[in-house]
Amino acid sequence: MAETFKYFDETDSPEILIQSFFKEFDEYKEDEQSRITNAWNFLVEKTSSFKRDCGKPFYLHPLRVASILAESKMDADCIIAGLFHSLPEESGITLEYIQNEFGKTVASLVAGTTKITNLNIANKTLQQADSIRKMLFAMVDDVRIILIKLSDRLDRMRNLKSVKPEAQRAIAQEVLDIWAPLADRFGMSNVKNEMEDLSLKYSNPDVFQQIKAIVSQKKNERSQYLEKAVQAIQKSAVKAGIDVTITSRAKHFYSIYQKMRKRNKEASELFDLLALRIICHTESECYTLVGIVHGLWKPLDGRFKDYIAMPKSNGYQSLHTTVMCEGKPLEIQIRTEKMHSIAEHGVASHWLYKKGLNHDMVNASNLTIVNQLKELKDNHVTDEAFFHALKDELLGDSIFVFTPKGEVVELPMDSTAIDFAYKVHSAIGEKIVGAKADGKIIPLSTPLKNTQIIEILTNPQAHPTENQLAFVKTQKARSKIRSWLVQNNPEFEDASVHAKLVEAAAPSPKKLRVHKKSALSGGDFASRHGTGRIRIGKTTNFLINIAKCCNPVYPDPIVGYVSNGRGVIVHRADCLMFQRIFNVENRTIEVFWEETEENEKADKKKAKNSKDKDSKKENSKSEKK
Repeated sequence: MAETFKYFDETDSPEILIQSFFKEFDEYKEDEQSRITNAWNFLVEKTSSFKRDCGKPFYLHPLRVASILAESKMDADCIIAGLFHSLPEESGITLEYIQNEFGKTVASLVAGTTKITNLNIANKTLQQADSIRKMLFAMVDDVRIILIKLSDRLDRMRNLKSVKPEAQRAIAQEVLDIWAPLADRFGMSNVKNEMEDLSLKYSNPDVFQQIKAIVSQKKNERSQYLEKAVQAIQKSAVKAGIDVTITSRAKHFYSIYQKMRKRNKEASELFDLLALRIICHTESECYTLVGIVHGLWKPLDGRFKDYIAMPKSNGYQSLHTTVMCEGKPLEIQIRTEKMHSIAEHGVASHWLYKKGLNHDMVNASNLTIVNQLKELKDNHVTDEAFFHALKDELLGDSIFVFTPKGEVVELPMDSTAIDFAYKVHSAIGEKIVGAKADGKIIPLSTPLKNTQIIEILTNPQAHPTENQLAFVKTQKARSKIRSWLVQNNPEFEDASVHAKLVEAAAPSPKKLRVHKKSALSGGDFASRHGTGRIRIGKTTNFLINIAKCCNPVYPDPIVGYVSNGRGVIVHRADCLMFQRIFNVENRTIEVFWEETEENEKADKKKAKNSKDKDSKKENSKSEKK
């Protein structure tokens, strides 16, 4: 965790610095070295007068970022983009110039990284932090953009000493909430671990120093203990004909801190702070080595984990076991060289540098970078195809857009600017008159897209309209618009109320047929009596208004329709005004005069007599036959 860069002396001249870079990373071909050198010289020329807050030249940070990327064998385009990833506006270096001089890919990577840099990630909750992590995936078209930004954050954490304490804690918390989990999802454990340790150093320096002291004490004794364990494993591996590489290490500080919190213990009370890592060649050798280790020392119950048969969601594979070695718990990890590469570098390990012209990712079909990432079907997919599959899995049915201040807003797929406005604040949604996406006016009915910056235009005189209900997607927007219309627009027809009325007004076919026959045929009603109320289906519990144009009274044949805000309006069935109502055929609803119990008894008696009469006729016909 040294805060001075390990590959070169930062006091050297720019010429010596770039030479040191290629001396350390010599896998780049001559033409690629030339492109990287040209980019470096141009950067130095345009920023030589700029200093960081710490007093160091501006160009040192970009070079350190490029070096972190080179450690992961990233291609020349990514290295150049790393050099240009955080340009000051005063430098005069434009995306257009970068594209003309260094290619469209480099310009795209720089643009994507700049967009992430401008993201407001002052998150307040873990849920918001997760939304921001998803947003980072959504807003890039190339995974290398995330890798550049992770390298940028890591270098800034390594050089956080010159920042004020309050800013140190804020940046450290941001890294713990956003960037370290992001590195973990990409399977980049080395980046994640270093970020977490550095964040602990600045967010909780007392605990950091305490853990550091515990890990450092009795260093020689611990070295002897681990060396004995290493020799025992190597001796048994040689007998089994397995070639292994074994390294020992103390667990990284932040994981110790997490154990302290989980178990409510001091660092000095924890014993499982040491670990061995065994690297072999094949999966079968991994399982053989587990047997060898368990034969040497007794394994602790419940501490064996097989991440080879069941890899973690970020692609991590390894065997984990903890054994009691000389009275102390010792954690041992066993993996192949390929598994180790993936464990250390994650997605970057798939960006295999080739001596030829091809820099495609290899075996991306087996890559599971993020939680529940679906398996890609093609063995040699392009960068674009790989990332689109990644985005689809991550985002599901949601989109993530920006406010003008850079805050993240999560919305359902196909949401509109109106949904966005109501998500921000109900008062904004109520007064919306227009919207801009990335600075351009868009129709309010247009579905928003991932990563757009949405600006809402309002007017104090504006109000919700019935048309807005047709294209909003969120329940909040729909509910707020409908509520306003019901209260303020007497012509508004609430579709949900209409549906309830239609459902309630669905009598049996037999009843409907009898009603129509008696009501519209001009039958004898002199002996019948009504209550004066009107039924819809079996209930009278609805708002009913009698039309003034025809003023129907019992037992006139009647019809009804659902009005805009005034309930059900009842007309005489032969009313000419009813026939002229707009869209009346789609708004008509069956209504009935409610009759007295005497009428119902008479109807039942009449129905029974009719049934008996029909039965007698049938019997008479049978006897004749």
